[in-house]
Amino acid sequence: MRAVLLLLGELSDSDIDWMITAGSREEIAPGTTLIQEGEKVDALYVVLTGKLAVSISQANDDPLSRVYTALEGETPTRELAKLSSGEVVGEMSFVDTRPHSTTVQAVENSLVLSIPRSLLMAKLQQDCGFAIRFYRALTIVLADKLRSTFSRFKYSKGQPLDKDLEYEDEIAPDVLSHLTLAGARFDWLLQQVQSE
Repeated sequence: MRAVLLLLGELSDSDIDWMITAGSREEIAPGTTLIQEGEKVDALYVVLTGKLAVSISQANDDPLSRVYTALEGETPTRELAKLSSGEVVGEMSFVDTRPHSTTVQAVENSLVLSIPRSLLMAKLQQDCGFAIRFYRALTIVLADKLRSTFSRFKYSKGQPLDKDLEYEDEIAPDVLSHLTLAGARFDWLLQQVQSE
């Protein structure tokens, strides 16, 4: 939920209206791949309901495993994360155009708002105000994900957190002030898309 709140906290109400109008509601069945590792992403997705798994293929230097993979056509994968309501997927493709580095697949029936890359890119080129707000929001979302990743490396399971320290995954006060409004905007977005 944190990602969409950070995103919506920076956008205006008219920006969100445009996203709803330009986007489409997609129901994703369990086992359906939304994004395939190594392929380009053609949309920005906001997870409204359900659960998605993020995984990465594992390179294996074991000759027997490589033979099995070649015969069976299956690459072993490792799950990195589970995504649920309020997550944003495919956002990195708006910063660089390289193929996606992970696979995102539905674990259960899910509903996403899909905003086509072509429409979003056209809007970014035509509306400078939207572009500034969108890229600022995207920067905040990506910085938050990076800090979260770093904190996973830094803290081991079971280690108590020190109450007097400021941790990297804490939200900055200037961003925090937008979260209440962002929460209301996400609830409104969810109602609009689900009523279609």
